[in-house]
Amino acid sequence: MTRIALALALAVTAAACGSPKSGATAPAKPVSADAWAVVNGNEITRDEVEKAYRRAAPAGQQPAEEEALTAKLNLLNELIVQDLLIAKAKELKIELPDSELDAAYMEAKKNIPDEAYAQELKSRNLSAADMREDLRRSLLAQKVVDKEVGEKTTPTDADVKAFFEANRAQFNRPEDAVHIAQIVVTPVREPQRTNRTGDDAATAQEATAKAQMLMQKLKGGTAFGDLAADYSEDGESAQRGGDLGFVPMSALAQAPPQLRDAVLKSAPGTVQLVSAGGAHTIVLTVARDTKGQKDLSMPSVKDLITSTLKTRKEQLMRAAYLTNLRNDAQVQNLLAKKLIDTQGKMPAAPSLAPAAPGAKP
Repeated sequence: MTRIALALALAVTAAACGSPKSGATAPAKPVSADAWAVVNGNEITRDEVEKAYRRAAPAGQQPAEEEALTAKLNLLNELIVQDLLIAKAKELKIELPDSELDAAYMEAKKNIPDEAYAQELKSRNLSAADMREDLRRSLLAQKVVDKEVGEKTTPTDADVKAFFEANRAQFNRPEDAVHIAQIVVTPVREPQRTNRTGDDAATAQEATAKAQMLMQKLKGGTAFGDLAADYSEDGESAQRGGDLGFVPMSALAQAPPQLRDAVLKSAPGTVQLVSAGGAHTIVLTVARDTKGQKDLSMPSVKDLITSTLKTRKEQLMRAAYLTNLRNDAQVQNLLAKKLIDTQGKMPAAPSLAPAAPGAKP
């Protein structure tokens, strides 16, 4: 990592000047009382996590302490990864123009009247600046993933042709079909791990908060497939980035009416949130296709195969990239440690940081 390399370079320079002596180690940087994590020497504070929680929490609901702490711990882990990606952006000289941030911010709030938006921010004790900063970080982190992973996963023409030949029968459609993808959130604990992060809502409140958080991330530019792989509670489709492939109209007719209508009335590229019985499905309409035998010479067929192969490889490479990024980092999750030490009790503000040497317990 650049910061570690810089620290080593400075240490070598100091040693060459005769101070400190060989074998001496520099004192660790003090950790503030408000730190909930430390990432390569940079703190993530309690206030940052609390703001993230207030952005995602469902309005008007008061979850149990354990539910709130679980959500905050998950958000902290997301902020840790985000910090690593933003540091990488500096290293790669990736920037986010103000014009791009302005456009994304206006898009995220375009369907909300200004007065209602201001009232919502006030009720959550947030400012417009807080929302813009969260969006800035999300967009910048996504730019890093796009460059480091997305640009390196485009399939070759040979890959596309091989896929078509191996799956030719899939392109002979007996009826019209819609290509869809989904992210499923349920209000009950699943019997086994269903996604890459292990995130699993266990109550109706958690499910609502999670669905709202995911919609916010989609508006912020996070790729649908990444969110499905990380958060969807349908284990089968989560492994494919939520992809359900082309669903025949006859099968779609058997789906719950709300979900069916959302798909049928949506243009390709549209995302809809469908909620019923405490469960939520975020459904993406990818494409539509008519019945008949398809051929690789058709642009729509080639584009579909290219997209499918690229998505598959991106899921793998993104997971490997983020794992490697975190393995190379120095991370202290102080909140997680304190929760273990206190058997799940919320530590009293303000201190989670280790006591300074010589301090009284």
